[in-house]
Amino acid sequence: MKIIVTGGAGFIGSNFVHYVYRERPDWHITVLDALTYAGNKANLDGLDPSRVTLVEGNIMDADLVNNLVSENDAIVHYAAESHNDNSLDNPRPFVDTNIIGTYTILEAVRKFGKRLHHISTDEVYGDLELDDPHKFTETTAYNPSSPYSSTKAGSDLLVRAWIRSFGVKATISNCSNNYGPYQHVEKFIPRQITEVLEGRRPKLYGEGKNVRDWVHTEDHSSAVLTILEKGVEGETYLIGADGEKDNKSVVELILTTLGKEADAYDHVTDRPGHDMRYAIDSTKLRTQLGWEPKYTDFETGLKDTIEWYKQNPDWWKPQKAETEAKYKAQAQ
Repeated sequence: MKIIVTGGAGFIGSNFVHYVYRERPDWHITVLDALTYAGNKANLDGLDPSRVTLVEGNIMDADLVNNLVSENDAIVHYAAESHNDNSLDNPRPFVDTNIIGTYTILEAVRKFGKRLHHISTDEVYGDLELDDPHKFTETTAYNPSSPYSSTKAGSDLLVRAWIRSFGVKATISNCSNNYGPYQHVEKFIPRQITEVLEGRRPKLYGEGKNVRDWVHTEDHSSAVLTILEKGVEGETYLIGADGEKDNKSVVELILTTLGKEADAYDHVTDRPGHDMRYAIDSTKLRTQLGWEPKYTDFETGLKDTIEWYKQNPDWWKPQKAETEAKYKAQAQ
């Protein structure tokens, strides 16, 4: 099998590349990544270049995408602008990458008749109330609340339309919040970890009651590979590991794991339109395709993640100062 992984030098994409590299030793992986601030060549260190090829390029480049798609069997589409705060500051890159980029890939797989798996987010469904007994399912109505989630919703709908109108061989997955190694320090968990490691107090939006359904990135990778190999074309699958935690509890767990007092953090003004709660029902993926998560205990997975950041300061320190300067300018 020869596959393309778009965004394969980013956080979730590179973890998937490492996972497939280990689990499918006879596959060749082409990573297509624009290497923006969120992409990092170092995320692919240690991989045999005869099995993993990095192509620096943009998914909106139709000629490049067509050339690569024509030479491969399947495309796993991770590439996206994905940070909510950035989407509120400047929505345009999200429209370009998430909508036009996905359109470009769809036209290529349509032209060459190749298999596509499209990676999306649970944020397309909006949010749930804290006391709502329900979770998101594959039939939950879309109700995105930010430029990021709305452009991801748009990309999902494009894929669905190309499946129905043109017979494109595609599947979609919507996943809850990922955590694990190689995640950029602008994101919630690594930002708090690295703030503590550098001797500063973490910052928490509002009262920290917002709930996220955390899944370790390796579990996400195993789910995506399962869908790629066993998924029914035209279907959508939700990926989650029953990891609901409110942001306050996560910050406090990070602090205590690193030997600090649980309340050694500061509150900052909440983000506009901040979704309250995400929760994933992954029954379809588990019952129909036989997938099960490995990291069912969030505290253990978080401890492993904290240890990775402790052991890899050379990876995250170059991005840290610029990230915090940006947050300071945004008063966050």
